[in-house]
Amino acid sequence: MPETKVLVNLSNRHIHVSKEDLVALFGAGHSLTKTKDLMQPGQFACDETVTIRGPKGAIAGVRILGPERKETQCEILSSDVFKLGVSGCPVRESGKLDGSMPFIIEGPAGTVHKDKGLIIAKRHIHFDPKSAAAFDVKDNELVDLRIDGERGALFLNVICRVNEAYAKECHLDFDEGNAVGIASGAMGTVVKR
Repeated sequence: MPETKVLVNLSNRHIHVSKEDLVALFGAGHSLTKTKDLMQPGQFACDETVTIRGPKGAIAGVRILGPERKETQCEILSSDVFKLGVSGCPVRESGKLDGSMPFIIEGPAGTVHKDKGLIIAKRHIHFDPKSAAAFDVKDNELVDLRIDGERGALFLNVICRVNEAYAKECHLDFDEGNAVGIASGAMGTVVKR
């Protein structure tokens, strides 16, 4: 029988920045300051935060996650679209930014206007190849995720992402976690289709 239980950690809104945008936002020579390591190897939360702005409003204190990326992207919550005025913000996998929304980033040293990069993150599970084999899942396979409890629910369309660099971990965002009454560290059950 395949394994089914997976650790669920919740993601708040956050931003990944390119080297060029980091310089524009924080000034020449600035490098990211690690606050804490995240579960995914090499990924970390930073001291640095920015303000993101849409057509109708702004959200301050959006945490940068390191390391720097090739392309800047900001992952927001579904509930953020009203404050920012970005109705129609697409649900996307990290790094898949075609058709994503434009937005503005404000930092202490400057402002950056992006013509794309604002997304709502698609719910996903990271697997290393050995864990993927134990769960009998393949890269890009869609599964469902059951959360038990008083407010339990079945989350559909959870994408499996398999890579040597990953640690086994499911990511839901704060809106999704709040909807079912869980916090980071909860367990979910992978349901094959």
